This record gives sequence, structure tokens and C-alpha cells, in this order.
Amino acid sequence: MKRQRRRARCHGGDAREPPDSLTALGQWACSRPNGIAVRTERRDVSFSELQQMVTEAASLLDAASCKRCAIFMDNGLGWIVADLALRKANCVSVPLPGYFLEAQIDHVLRRAGVDLVVTDVPERLGRLAMARLIPSQTTLGKDLELQRVRLFRLDHKTGDAHPSLPPHARKLTFTSGTTGQPKGVCLSDAVIDRVAHTLLVATEGISHDRHLSILPYPALLENIAGIDVTLMAGAEICALPLASLGFTGSSGLEPQHLITALDRYQPSSIVTVPQILKVLMQMVHKASWRQDYLRHVAVGGASLPLGAVEQARGLGLPVFEGYGLSECGSVVSLNTRTHNRPGSVGRVMPHCDVRLAEDGEVLVDGSSAVGYLEPNGDVSDLASGPIATGDIGRFDDDGYLYLLGRKKNMFITAYGRNVAPDWVECELTAMPSIGQAIVFGEARPWNVAVIVPRSEALAKGNDACRDLVAGEVAAVNDRLPDYARIRRWLTIDQPFLTSNGLMTWNGRLRRQQIAAIYQNRIDFLYEEDAADVF
Repeated sequence: MKRQRRRARCHGGDAREPPDSLTALGQWACSRPNGIAVRTERRDVSFSELQQMVTEAASLLDAASCKRCAIFMDNGLGWIVADLALRKANCVSVPLPGYFLEAQIDHVLRRAGVDLVVTDVPERLGRLAMARLIPSQTTLGKDLELQRVRLFRLDHKTGDAHPSLPPHARKLTFTSGTTGQPKGVCLSDAVIDRVAHTLLVATEGISHDRHLSILPYPALLENIAGIDVTLMAGAEICALPLASLGFTGSSGLEPQHLITALDRYQPSSIVTVPQILKVLMQMVHKASWRQDYLRHVAVGGASLPLGAVEQARGLGLPVFEGYGLSECGSVVSLNTRTHNRPGSVGRVMPHCDVRLAEDGEVLVDGSSAVGYLEPNGDVSDLASGPIATGDIGRFDDDGYLYLLGRKKNMFITAYGRNVAPDWVECELTAMPSIGQAIVFGEARPWNVAVIVPRSEALAKGNDACRDLVAGEVAAVNDRLPDYARIRRWLTIDQPFLTSNGLMTWNGRLRRQQIAAIYQNRIDFLYEEDAADVF
């Protein structure tokens, strides 16, 4: 098969060297000193105030001789100030996701050679990390919110790693991976700035915008889009604790709290993942929620079901689906207001060059990470040549990229047919009564699914829930080719969550772990129906 190659042409961009977020902050502090830079629950923070906070915090970091600093706190003013101050002080920023387990946090602190931790919840770091913190009363700043944030030096033990990171590494963003051991992606300021600038141009960001961060800041896309892009535009950042938006733990969400926050702050943009978009769409249906303030809802992290974008737009939600990975600064392609094709993940952004391998795998050149911090503490360079994303895709004639599934998730049935389970799962979870689904069928004569019904379906009782799911599986099967259809399935009432280790923060299922838990029940589905094969 001939290799396909597409280069982005649609988003254009300013040929001038764009200002980075720190420079932009300084410019806005001069031209609009009293303009609102950050909105919190307690008060509004002006551009001049934010610049002063960042300058003072950077001085504290300098005085502490900080080289690598972990940020562990909820969304809010403290997170923004810490991230910008670390950049100003030329320190490596190491955002720690709140969903990391105690052992994962300790692993990152040891392997990344972190010497300082900025946090307002040291007790949540876990017993292992707490034992390493040297007591401190040094706070991040004078503001009431910053006074709750303290700087803790880390007492390293014998055997801790002190890797020499690539010279331009300024941010270590960690993924939880498939083994449970976090892997760090080393990003430079230059990569982050290029991505932020192309996002600013593509989304037509202006100073009248207001962005509400509903994903945690350690998520690279929210970090860049919610902080850097918004500052470049001179717009307002709404930085609220995730609990105030209705989020509980790593995966729980009270929809009405999220709607209340949206209506109160009336943002023009948000970044979200498919599961949260699904909740917003349900609120339009069930609660007759209507809004006229959002102009850009960016969705990524996992694939959307076919037709979901059109459905969301019909409900008044201006959804634009995109695609990216941490190694490329979080964004590779994006649908925009002027170049939008629902069902695709958009055209390739100007900072990237994408082509397809012989087997359809998406290969990305362009702005990329400067290295990896491996789980064992070793630092490795990115392999020369393009980044192999592990995603299978195709281009249409107009250069829009479509994702067909994860290469590693593809399986071959006993009849030799290739099946992308991600595609089938998206179709299943688009149905009203199916909350989550995972499909199996490797070397089997047909496919099976493990299905988590929505709470509303479960509340109707076992028989009614089973009938609802059966009808919806049949409806999905009618749209699928025979080799991709679901012949048998089982329903469970325990969802796949980050807290139980069965889902990543952005909604991707941990297939090996789920298969291990339900293997006996999956095998029984085949044994029970084996007579039908002959």
C-alpha cells in the first residue's frame, strides 16, 4: 500500500515569532494591568497581580536552588503561579497527577531526581513520599491562596536516581502507562510554545475569551490550552478546585454541579474528554440545559462514537474533536471553526507532519519531546525519524485524519478478520443504556463484550436492564459488518475507573487488567455457545 502523507495547510498562522506565555503575561500586565487574568472562587486576579506573584515565587525557587520541582495540588491559582514561576526560574516542572497511587508518586519523586515539592496537600502524597519531605513553613506567596501552598525540600535516600535530563527539558509530563510504572516525557519550552501558538491561531483566541479548566492541570492539554494559550490571548483563566465542578475522586462526577459552574462563569471555551461530553449531552436531554456562551468545546483523549459530534452540535454544544500525544506537545490535529469535518480528528496542525505507515499506523514528525525518562530512571532519546503513535488511521482526499483504533488493540478473529475493538466500543457506548464496553475476540470465532450499563438502566432491575442492553447491542450490530458484531456479552455493575486501575485519566481502558479479571466469565461465554459453531 502506498504511504499517505498530508501536511497541514488549513490553520495558517502568524509568521512572526510568537511570545511565550511568560512574555505575554508581561505584555498584558503593561497594556492591561487591571484586566482579569485568573478567576478563582475567592477573587479575581489581574495581569499585574499575577505577574508580581510569579516573579516573587520564582525568586523563592531561585533562593532554594531548585532544579526540579514537582507540583502536587488541585486546579487553582497556586498551580498556575507555580507552573509559571518554575519556567521563569528555569526549573524543570514535574506535574503529579492526583490519580497517581502512592507508589507511583514515590516512584516519580525518586526516579526524576525531584529536589522540591510544591503542594497544599502534603498528606495526600502518601506515606512513602511524606517520609522524605523536610518540614517547611516557606509558602509560595503572600496571597491568601498562595499562603496555603508550601515548598518542601525532598530528602533523597541512597539509591535514588539523579538522571541527567536532556539540556532543553523544562517539563516532565508523566503517563501511567500499561504497566503501572509512570514514564516521563521530556518537553522543551520551545515545543510547548509552538503548540500553544498554533492552538491560539487555530481556535481564534481573543482577549474577550474566558476558559474554564475542567480537566486537571497535570493533563498536558489542559496545562497548555488552559494556561499558556489563554495567557497568550490575554483572556481569562477560570481556575476552580475540581470538587467545585462536581468531580469526586478520580472518576466521579456530579453533573448538576458542573452545569452550575458553567452557567456561573459562562466560559467561551473548555477542553474535555468523551465521557464528560457525554454527561453534558445528557444534561441537555434530561435537564433541558441550554447555553449560549460556549464557542469552542475541544474533545480529545479518546475516540468519540460515530455521529457524536453532529449530535452534540444539534444540542447546542460547539464540539471540535482533535488528536494528540504527549510526545508532540499534546496536539497533532484538530477540527476548527473554518475547517471542520465531524467524524475526523481534523487536519494536521502546522507544527507537525503526519504520514501513514504501510500498515496504516500514524507516524508524526515535527515538534516533539526531547527525550524520555524511563520507569527505571534511565534517560533515552527519541528514536531518529517519526514517532510511531500506535494508532491506525487514514486520510480523506481533503487531508482530514480519521482514527480507526489502537494498533496494539487490533485483534484477528479465528476467521482471519481484523477487528478494531475501539470502533465497536464507541458504537456501543453511544447507546443510552450502555455506559462502558470492552470488546474481545482474538483468535475466537466471534466477538464478545463486557458491558457496564448506565446507573439509570441498572436501577430498573436485572431483567429490564438486560432487555435494554440486548436491544441496544442488536441495534449496534445492525450497523456493523458481520465480523465486527457482538454475539455474546456479559453485564457488570462495577465501572472501569482510574481508582480501580481499569482506566486511564483520559478514558482509555486498561485491556489487559480487565481481561485478567473477567477471563473466566469471558471463556464461559464461548463455552456456553460453542455448540452453535458446528
